[in-house]
Amino acid sequence: MKSRIISIASWVIILWITKVFLSSLPYKFTGHPDTQHIFATIGGWMSNTISTGLGNWFTQYGAYAVGSAELIVSLILLSPVFFFILKKLNLISKTPDREVIHSIGGVMASSVMLGAVFFHLATPLGIVVLHNGQSDNGSLFFAAVSILILGITMALVNFTHWRSLKSAS
Repeated sequence: MKSRIISIASWVIILWITKVFLSSLPYKFTGHPDTQHIFATIGGWMSNTISTGLGNWFTQYGAYAVGSAELIVSLILLSPVFFFILKKLNLISKTPDREVIHSIGGVMASSVMLGAVFFHLATPLGIVVLHNGQSDNGSLFFAAVSILILGITMALVNFTHWRSLKSAS
């Protein structure tokens, strides 16, 4: 019963994480004006505080880098579905443990969002993103915080559960 609850909770968290990550990709990969504003704000801050070269790079390529990381994390988090299908089709005989994949994916998702939370708090971007008179009312920041917390929780719960299963066998 405990395994089933952890599995269901993990999949619910993964649906949230992948919804946020994958729905942001069209904005990050097409140079949407809101995305340009966000990454230019952070890049400008980097130029003034860390390095001009890094700031310029982040302004130009940060959205692609972050979007690529979010896509990779989403694919990793969803990979147990593909492993399940491959096993059912008898294309593979053994699948990696879901708990391990979800632990790794949770850490990765949290790592990406730790960066987002940092930039919201430490740069002129702020918690509430304002662009062209429009406010996101903090939705980007709160989504990042939720994924940061849920990813860490999912990683710890799945890893602890996986270790208890391994020690019991």
